Amino acid sequence: MTTAITDLSISEVNKLISSLGAPSYRAKQLLSWVYQRLVISFDEMTDLPVSFRQKLAEQTKLYTLTLVHEVSAKDGTVKVLFSLDDGKTVEAALMRSLANDGKHRYTVCISTQVGCPIGCPFCATGQQGFERNLTPGEIIDQVLYFARQLQGRSNGREGERISNLVFMGMGEPLANYDAFWRAIQILNSPDGFGLSARSMTISTTGLLPQIKRLSREKLQVGLAISLHASDNTLRNKLVPVNKKYPLEELIPTCRDYFEKTGRRVSFEYVLFEGINDSLSQAQSLAELIHGLNCHVNLISANSTTNQTFRPSPRDKVLAFQKELQNRGINCTLRQSRGQEIDAGCGQLRSRFASDKSRQPKR
Repeated sequence: MTTAITDLSISEVNKLISSLGAPSYRAKQLLSWVYQRLVISFDEMTDLPVSFRQKLAEQTKLYTLTLVHEVSAKDGTVKVLFSLDDGKTVEAALMRSLANDGKHRYTVCISTQVGCPIGCPFCATGQQGFERNLTPGEIIDQVLYFARQLQGRSNGREGERISNLVFMGMGEPLANYDAFWRAIQILNSPDGFGLSARSMTISTTGLLPQIKRLSREKLQVGLAISLHASDNTLRNKLVPVNKKYPLEELIPTCRDYFEKTGRRVSFEYVLFEGINDSLSQAQSLAELIHGLNCHVNLISANSTTNQTFRPSPRDKVLAFQKELQNRGINCTLRQSRGQEIDAGCGQLRSRFASDKSRQPKR
């Protein structure tokens, strides 16, 4: 199978260049074309000898993803479905927001697995089951796709760049630790994509051994815990991995993570009507995380055909937020984005899975 450049670490690219008999400085040139100039063919690498480009084309490839479908929402969210070399599909999304300085901020939401092994009942991806892990290149290429868009290769918005990456798409990132961490290292490297580690956030349902491993890493990435409940009985239902790593183990691990890294933990809490949105549950949540240097992101659930998990009414969302704030918890309300384009994790993939007539765009 042909090797993708984006599957190779920086040191492996150097070894590749050496194996092809080229001088070492060609590695930096190649990496620049891939990660900075964002080319999609070896022919565009005009400062590389033609014979060298031919060797590269024979032994490697530049991208691992094929566009299946792309759709945009009124709020600027772009949702994309990609096909992989084996025909499996994954989603990624680009979200636009306005920063305090008046400039647009662009966040890419990345998938790390095909499907997901956790099985959260409210999540479309969780109901698809787990198929396989993504490679580092398949993770990175989601980022490069949107970087090309913002660069102006496909929509003319020249000069705009990706501001942040969130590993909150399909899959549990920490269950594919080695591949996603290699992707982060390449995306962070000055010889790679060059994005600050502080601009990257990893979302997990709470895999404790991997959180502990993450606390020993040098890069200053953010950590977000998908919490969604403040007691084990409810969280066992909403986030089944809680049965293995319950709250009385998860919260101390988060405290230890902060002590080791100095980085504040975020808790994601999606509000579902009549399930986890009462004031008593807000009070219980405040007690659970009291004294922990953390931030709570309250999220309005996406509207779906699943009537069990309906979005909380706005007045209950605001009351929940106020109760947390009154109890000294730092929290913000994050609006769901791109609802009219199936922007919730796994929704677009689910819709396309039932329509075999749709073919990837090559």
